[in-house]
Amino acid sequence: MVLLAFEPQEGAGKIMKASRQNNSPEPVAAIEIGSTGIRLLIASIDETGSVNVLDRAGKPSRIGRDVFTTGSIGRDAIRESVAVLLSFRELLNGYGIEPDRTKVIATSALREAANRDTFLDRVQLQTGFKIRVVEDIEENHLMYLAVQQALQDERKLLSRNNAMVLEVGGGTTEIMLLRRGKMVSSHSLHIGTLRLEEQMREAGASKQYLQEYLESNIKNACDLMTEDIPLETIKSFIVVGSDARLAAYYVSGKNYEGYSLLDRAGFMAFASSAAAMSVEDLIATYHLPWAEAEGLGPGLMIESLFLARTGAEELIIPKVSIREGLLLAESKGLDPAVEEELRRQIVASAQALGKRFHYDEAHAHNVASLSVRLFDSTAEEHGMKRHERLLLETAAFLHDIGTYIRSSGHHRHGEYIVSNSEIFGLNRSDINIISNVVRYHRRTPPSPAHVNYISLPREDRITVMKLSAILRVADALDRNHTGRMYDARFEKNGDRLIIRSARNLDFSLERLSLADKGDLFEDVFGLSPIIV
Repeated sequence: MVLLAFEPQEGAGKIMKASRQNNSPEPVAAIEIGSTGIRLLIASIDETGSVNVLDRAGKPSRIGRDVFTTGSIGRDAIRESVAVLLSFRELLNGYGIEPDRTKVIATSALREAANRDTFLDRVQLQTGFKIRVVEDIEENHLMYLAVQQALQDERKLLSRNNAMVLEVGGGTTEIMLLRRGKMVSSHSLHIGTLRLEEQMREAGASKQYLQEYLESNIKNACDLMTEDIPLETIKSFIVVGSDARLAAYYVSGKNYEGYSLLDRAGFMAFASSAAAMSVEDLIATYHLPWAEAEGLGPGLMIESLFLARTGAEELIIPKVSIREGLLLAESKGLDPAVEEELRRQIVASAQALGKRFHYDEAHAHNVASLSVRLFDSTAEEHGMKRHERLLLETAAFLHDIGTYIRSSGHHRHGEYIVSNSEIFGLNRSDINIISNVVRYHRRTPPSPAHVNYISLPREDRITVMKLSAILRVADALDRNHTGRMYDARFEKNGDRLIIRSARNLDFSLERLSLADKGDLFEDVFGLSPIIV
């Protein structure tokens, strides 16, 4: 077993317990196939949903180098990857963990590989591991879970300050922006240490050119992020990754169980010194393997350039990785508080997207509230679960977002905006469902003639149909955007859905709107919605 340098080691609270205890839960495992390495985490998950680390392993990989230079994974890289995964399988056998019980994900390099399907099939046939290629937004989600767990002592501080969470990988740089603990936006930039190295090598560029190139690209990225949150208001700068952990090891700072704290000036000085050194000098000075030494300078340079754009005087460096986040995602249902926190972050991200397109915030809140209450009242009829409820709530917040382009046909414009946007914590399948629900919140119901709808898996098409039916009723009840029926109650009486309000008002407009939009609800659930 080879441990990668500066992988998180002992001492990260519940997340980082290094030895298995008696009567501990059954061990589980997560493998990450990244641009520069293949890494394994073996852990147990206790009754609170915390990850207790039992073992780690990792080996370098040339997958990213192949993909970022040729667009495909080479034969040698495939053979090496299979060999590494077979060695991991032997290690897992010692813990009684079968390949089909191991969570295996791949990130940016596999996302971009032209022959990724061939790679995935060959790995599964030869090793038994089924790899799931995660999107950048899901990568952010998993990292957020791990960071949140590691920074338990800092949570109150994060809820008071604006924060940036940054991870520099081999192929991409992942960024999350939080306003007082709530997710504002997440971004995935095609700036990575390995990608940069290949670009600079092909161009024969100097380190000075690399500095100028990064300054220009990061300035443009930061200018766009300023629309989400003024970067100078960011006081908590959280950096995830081996580069930052190396800095925390060599620069004087404060070390806690789950994270380290470094002052801004000390980190900047270390980053500047490391970026000026040759790969050979980095290996000799910091005892790094070649694969890590190559990316150290560019990684620290990227981190310091982003830090310079914020108002943070201190860096927070968690001792975690995406693999902890993957296992936490699997266990989040064990802890209702964690699940509710994730729901809030997803909704906050959707609201931030709505504000970017100047949505009617009061109307969106009214429709979202009516939608989830109608969802809860008709649970027996629709048979859907919490995740679908969250998708409905998100769609309700965004259903009128298309009016930013044009009021006429805004349901189609809204579908386009949502389908080409990112919402923290939701994957592409979720986004496709939400964009279709937004499309069908008015006028024409779902149809086999619509390409974006019919291209969905059958189960997702059924979900779209059900969620659209509920959203259309909720939207009809706030037809004039004044919240007149905010207190609506829903009762089932035979084949009718009775809608009541305690307010003694003339609801003629809502009745007319419901007559226009309620037909899909009756078709799908067999209940005719009536306002009394």
